[in-house]
Amino acid sequence: MTEQHREAERQSLDTQAARLLATTTKTPPQTREITPRWLTRVLPWVEVAGAVYRVNRRLTYPVGGGRVGFTHEGARVRVIPPSLAELPPLSGLGDASVLERLAGLFEQREYAPGESIARAGEPAGGLVLLASGKAARLQPGPYGDDLVRATLAAGDHAGFERSGPDARWPYTLTARTPCTVLYLPWEAFEALAARSPSLRERLDRHRADLARPHNKHGEAAIAVAAGHRGEPVLPGTFADYDPGPREYELSVSQAVLRVHTRVADLYSEPMDQTEQQLRLTIETVLEAQERALVNDPGFGLLHNVDPRQRIPTRGGPPTPGDLDELLSRRKKTRYLLAHPRAIAAFGRQCNHLGVHPEPVTVEGRTLPAWRGVPILPCDKLPVSQAGTTAILAFRTGEDDQGVVGLRQTGLPGERLPGLSVRCTGIDDRAISSYLVSAHYSAAVLVPDALGMLTDVEVHEQRFTSQNGVTP
Repeated sequence: MTEQHREAERQSLDTQAARLLATTTKTPPQTREITPRWLTRVLPWVEVAGAVYRVNRRLTYPVGGGRVGFTHEGARVRVIPPSLAELPPLSGLGDASVLERLAGLFEQREYAPGESIARAGEPAGGLVLLASGKAARLQPGPYGDDLVRATLAAGDHAGFERSGPDARWPYTLTARTPCTVLYLPWEAFEALAARSPSLRERLDRHRADLARPHNKHGEAAIAVAAGHRGEPVLPGTFADYDPGPREYELSVSQAVLRVHTRVADLYSEPMDQTEQQLRLTIETVLEAQERALVNDPGFGLLHNVDPRQRIPTRGGPPTPGDLDELLSRRKKTRYLLAHPRAIAAFGRQCNHLGVHPEPVTVEGRTLPAWRGVPILPCDKLPVSQAGTTAILAFRTGEDDQGVVGLRQTGLPGERLPGLSVRCTGIDDRAISSYLVSAHYSAAVLVPDALGMLTDVEVHEQRFTSQNGVTP
């Protein structure tokens, strides 16, 4: 039947024609950029009236402990000289020439999986820097087997805890993957120290710091008498403060929204064009705020994890054992923060092991959890080209000496706490401008409030058992 015949048989208005007079049902403008922004929702926000937040702590003797950096020239690996100041005895050493000469003394060694880098009981003849790969620190267990006491990743070091002619390794260091190691004999180190007054002064200061009374966290000790009888003389003491406390200044995310007055006047029914433009711009500014809270080099959580709170995965993908190790590093862990792909990788490991974690409810939403700690999804955590990311663990609140968000409220034109919208005028082209600003920062009150599981593989090519062995 031809189109003309069908048209002749039609006895009522068709839908195509009816739509010309009908009012469509429409949605507000949609965007794929909006995420749940769990980090900004769970952080307790502290009012910072003066735009600066100072974190006072007890005096802590600097011991270094960060990770060392390396450069690669073909197959040759060299330590980056300034990064040697992260090593405990060299913490704070600023003599660039000494660090340069020290970097040239390291010998490069290669180890295959299963080979011993150091053996317990053997002379500790030098310092070991792990340039690439992973190594396990093993100690004999009470039943004759070896216990994995720690896993070392690229940038970690071993040997400074036992130095001197009579020192011996207290543990066995075994390569778990192909490892490149830089080794510095103590004889070469001491010979350089004898010729360098600045290095010798730094080493003497380090030994003096170790000799001072301190607690297990490195803080200056507070003398307390306990369990005594009679009337002994009680020790006098005081709590010394850090003479250089860190101060956090509020950062800002801003955008200037421009709306032509003709659009705002003539095309704002049934939806206000200016309000919709502002809504989408505000959402983008809030996304930038959470991205900065995670990644900013100054105050971002990824860059403020204490070196002693950074632990690598044992076998690549995140296992229940890895998260247990991460949780054990602090009290009252409130939340885990992970990229959705890392959460999926953890779920695959749980399925492989037959483990089924119970979910929890946060703000009416059901979320995955481990040991009752919610795992919050956050796509702001970066995933490298190699398919690795990190998982953060933290407690929150000033009362628990945790992680807090910082902001100032009561701003002119405030739309949300800490976020303001201010009209900056209309130019000679009849374009209205609106400044959207969010002021914020984050602070870690004590080092163990925040921890990180590093080298988390998100690929699904393999499974890792509970003890970190890949079948």
